[in-house]
Amino acid sequence: MLRPYLLKCMGCHIGKNVFIGDHVRIDTGHADLIYIGDYSHITGGCRLLCHQRDLRNYYEGDNAACLPYRLGKINIGKGVMVGMESLIMLGVTIGDGAIIGAYSLVTKDIPAWTIATGRPAKPLKKIPKRNKIEQ
Repeated sequence: MLRPYLLKCMGCHIGKNVFIGDHVRIDTGHADLIYIGDYSHITGGCRLLCHQRDLRNYYEGDNAACLPYRLGKINIGKGVMVGMESLIMLGVTIGDGAIIGAYSLVTKDIPAWTIATGRPAKPLKKIPKRNKIEQ
């Protein structure tokens, strides 16, 4: 439980019983834009990035190093599992109970209770509801 505590100290909003794997990298300059819900798992090697260069006004002959940055929140819902070495980009919301496959690049919102994977990540399967008989 040391890693979630350290992320909280850096400014992240971390729910209860969150697992943070080894070598998880966050956008330390914008940690306050990261929200991780209760019982979520961010496995080893993942990166959460809340900024990127704003390319909307970039033209031939411009200096890319002089472009301003865009900022955006990352919202990871309750009970989410993010697979190893995945990259979560700014402005993304991952819904409750979703599973992100290893090595995925999440650039768009992922609905709740969905399995998504790929570069860029795309929803592959809706997680079914449990039948009352199975409970």
